[in-house]
Amino acid sequence: MGQKISGSIKSVDVRGEPSYRPVRRELRGPDFCRPPRLDLLLDMPAASPEAQLRHAWNPDDRSLNVFVKEDDRLTFHRHPVAQSTDCIRGKVGYTRGLHAWTLHWPARQRGTHAVVGVASAEASLHSVGYTALVGADGESWGWDLGRNRLYHDGKNRPASAAAPTYPGFLAPDESFVLPDSLTVVLDMDEGTLSFMVDGQYLGVAFRGLKGRRLFPIVSAVWGHCEVSIRYVNGLDPEPLPLMDLCRRAARLALGRERIHHVDALPLPQKLKNYLQYQ
Repeated sequence: MGQKISGSIKSVDVRGEPSYRPVRRELRGPDFCRPPRLDLLLDMPAASPEAQLRHAWNPDDRSLNVFVKEDDRLTFHRHPVAQSTDCIRGKVGYTRGLHAWTLHWPARQRGTHAVVGVASAEASLHSVGYTALVGADGESWGWDLGRNRLYHDGKNRPASAAAPTYPGFLAPDESFVLPDSLTVVLDMDEGTLSFMVDGQYLGVAFRGLKGRRLFPIVSAVWGHCEVSIRYVNGLDPEPLPLMDLCRRAARLALGRERIHHVDALPLPQKLKNYLQYQ
């Protein structure tokens, strides 16, 4: 039996105007259960500013129509070039472990083709015209944020075969209205790519990625759009130390409401520090 995830989702009727009515969802099944290792990763302290810079956008691996901002090395800016689709890769290619990063991409700056995902070093970074470039070939995997579709090797997909819908619970007449930020979850040990929005795990989007070296990537068409990346953290594939597992169990027992009151517990200071990752 899968974990239940309830949340409010804005719904859009494609036959009329956006209704923005809250829809309650209870997501069941293995694909909608947040993996325990991801729970542990998200419970850890956020990556340091130095680590975030190491995992930021790569100023030397981009379309010429985008640039990494000098005053914010975690953000890229796209020039207002017409009839062009432009990509940028992250600095680090992942081959093992579990990794998560957050993308901040204002909805008003996405335009007709805003795609996020992962790619190999061979994936194209520029295309003439407006297209979903991430996922266009066999070297990249992408989620189109406007169309709620998944793309991989799209150029070779038969015209009669529609791209899969994501998240998988959407009805034919619904669209998933995304906020400005989302989290990408890449598990190179399991070979999966998933996404989270507002703390909700949306399920596995792609499988079969094991054995590759994959980089964060986005493709953009909107002039002057800016997209920021912040590395959340990572976990190596080795079994976790018993001390880490015990700390996770203790923090779960405390719960979110009480975890910020550890200092008030009648415990030795060293144990308080341990529970707070200090």
